Amino acid sequence: MGDRYDAVWAAARPYMRVRKNDVHIPMAFDYAERLLEQHPGADRDVVLLAVLLHDIGWAVVDQTAIYRDGFGPGMMESDVRIAHEREGARLAGEILGATGWPADVRDEVVAIIAGHDTRSEAISHNDELVKDADALWRFSIAGVAIACDWWGMTPSVYVDRTEPQIEHRLFTEAAREIARAELDRTRRVLRTAVLDDPVAAP
Repeated sequence: MGDRYDAVWAAARPYMRVRKNDVHIPMAFDYAERLLEQHPGADRDVVLLAVLLHDIGWAVVDQTAIYRDGFGPGMMESDVRIAHEREGARLAGEILGATGWPADVRDEVVAIIAGHDTRSEAISHNDELVKDADALWRFSIAGVAIACDWWGMTPSVYVDRTEPQIEHRLFTEAAREIARAELDRTRRVLRTAVLDDPVAAP
């Protein structure tokens, strides 16, 4: 049985293969649903639609610049990261308009997407939940498996580097609880305490 977001998923699908977003976005959507259970005062449609569409802009920016400029020092000020927000906001507005969402929902979703990475402070409680849902995958097994290659790190080094973000980057206690549980499971399953030093292949 479908739900009221199916048309948006279908419209966003062509933009999701880039940068593993067909893994990241569904995971972030699931985290957003979990966060909304703890924050019933938030606008469910705004949060879920913003999470669903937040990274589709990566599909229409300079593909060679994504990994060259989108990671490492100064990445949040990089042209490609700013462009993915701008293009994502544009595409989100078009998709939400075409799928019949009201203007007030569309406008708030577009505003959130327009600064979801580069804006360090949230503009609303809805934005806090979007930012937290977006970030939570980095503590999961799938997120670590993908992102440690982006950063050129072993899983052990990556999780150690990422752990401080639980206290310093997440906005809600609900997100911090999920992140701690995910990171504990990731360390256990990936045996990062044992596989902590890269070794040369035999």
